[in-house]
Amino acid sequence: MTDRRSSSQHAPADDDADEDLPRDPELEAIVRRVAELAADRKAIDPLAIDLRGASAFTDAFLVFTGNTERQVKAIHDAIHDGMKHDGERLLPRRVEGLPEARWILMDYDVVVVHVFVPEAREFYRLEALWGDRPRFDVPRGDEVLPVDAGAAGSPVGDA
Repeated sequence: MTDRRSSSQHAPADDDADEDLPRDPELEAIVRRVAELAADRKAIDPLAIDLRGASAFTDAFLVFTGNTERQVKAIHDAIHDGMKHDGERLLPRRVEGLPEARWILMDYDVVVVHVFVPEAREFYRLEALWGDRPRFDVPRGDEVLPVDAGAAGSPVGDA
């Protein structure tokens, strides 16, 4: 996984850096597991953005939507409990937004998970902010797609 000892928010601009990103099976497994846990709670519009080479603070953003604050909290709870107990034994370094449950952020260092209600996701538009980054394929409900960063520099899958 990427070394994040740099003090800047973004890595230096190098347009060719994305072309040479190697696969990271450990990162891909975490992305897949978080997406599966969210899918178990019927998260909608899952998105996993590969930020390796573009961010000093994380390797991937995972973005999900729940229809209501209650569903957003349920998605959070499923991810938190699953990552804590299911082999990964990971706890987030920080969780923000839990009391309101309109946008919950879970910082697992290597991945940052965002769970939104539709209005908040539309307002913050993380997809647009990181629109030029490659995507990981992630499970969508009962459908399971292969996690493959593929040829970095071009989006993977239909995200």
